[in-house]
Amino acid sequence: MEYFAVISDWILPVVIVYIVLYGFWKKVPVYHEFIEGVKGGFKIVIDIAPTLVGLLTAVSFARISGFLEIVADVISPVTEFVKIPSEIIPLAIVKMFSSSAATGMALDIFRTYGTDSYLGMCASIMLSCTETIFYTMSVYYMSVKVTKTRWTLPGALFTTIVGIIVSVLIAGVVT
Repeated sequence: MEYFAVISDWILPVVIVYIVLYGFWKKVPVYHEFIEGVKGGFKIVIDIAPTLVGLLTAVSFARISGFLEIVADVISPVTEFVKIPSEIIPLAIVKMFSSSAATGMALDIFRTYGTDSYLGMCASIMLSCTETIFYTMSVYYMSVKVTKTRWTLPGALFTTIVGIIVSVLIAGVVT
């Protein structure tokens, strides 16, 4: 394990030095290119900021207002039938929008049920098996001005549902 700790300490500085030396060797103005890249990054942030603010505001509103618990209660007969605990449904919904909000909800599950409990394991595995679909789509598609997402959303929703099911199955085996 110490080997991996040493590698993780040195990998980023080595990559940075390599990039700078390679740039000098190829006679590329490394600092100028870096500054231009930062300028381009700020332009992208400015373009997508309204979308992200709206998305994060909607997630906060849904969480604080109790809307997520209402949705979980409404679909709980279906989720309980397929053995998905209704307590993790709000986490699954929020994870599609915001990873940081989902992490906060997972911490609430850990405090309430424990990290090694079945629900704690489900939450942990689910955070790894699912993606922030709407956040990712808004960031990437807004930055390159894509308006027709075609099969991205249905595919992402399908894989998220599979990730939720798999996380419940794995947590059942582990606990």
